[in-house]
Amino acid sequence: MPAYNEERCLAATLEAIHAAAHPIGVDYEIVVADDASTDATGEVARMAGARVVRVENRQISKTRNAGARAALGDRLVFVDADTRVSEVVVRAAMAAMDAGAVGGGATPAFDEHAPRWAHPMMAAVVGTMRLLNLAAGCFVFCARAAFERAGGFDERHFAGEEIMLSLALRRQGRFVILRERVVTSSRKFIARTPWQTLKLVLRLVARGMGGIRGREHTAFWYDGKR
Repeated sequence: MPAYNEERCLAATLEAIHAAAHPIGVDYEIVVADDASTDATGEVARMAGARVVRVENRQISKTRNAGARAALGDRLVFVDADTRVSEVVVRAAMAAMDAGAVGGGATPAFDEHAPRWAHPMMAAVVGTMRLLNLAAGCFVFCARAAFERAGGFDERHFAGEEIMLSLALRRQGRFVILRERVVTSSRKFIARTPWQTLKLVLRLVARGMGGIRGREHTAFWYDGKR
């Protein structure tokens, strides 16, 4: 789990993970990659039973990879610090890998605080990514062996790293997008107007892949708005 100044969301996210994993009856660990936080993120994580890896990247692809390197298991599940998982979705991810999938993602849905205009935007993004067989970054799972063969998250990117990993994992074997849902925070949409959000999206589209290879063009993820 990558985390930067997530003290407000983190406890609920970690509690949801424990509640989802315990009934399944498998050994698991939670690794929080604390990326240069200036708040109590690390302390909150440790109090909730997570192992904390401190890094100073301020780049999500590098931070996800740092967490993966520290993890001990042969299966990896990447969950964002503001995303709540359930037993249903974790079971589905484990079943998919049991059945031979090298990895995949889940279907994200906004929490109850999302502004009305954000829901059709989410539906459009989710539908497009499902059609293209790409995982949303808030929940990605994979076999460690496939992750390592794929080279992990592409550290040239400051955003869109889950798309690049999806493409790389698809070259390793069967990649699935689950119908089961995870609930993710709408805070970045609450902090912006529809027009501000649309403007950011259009700029990213116009710049193409080059636009996510620099921090200066990825303000949506790095400007600190929560």
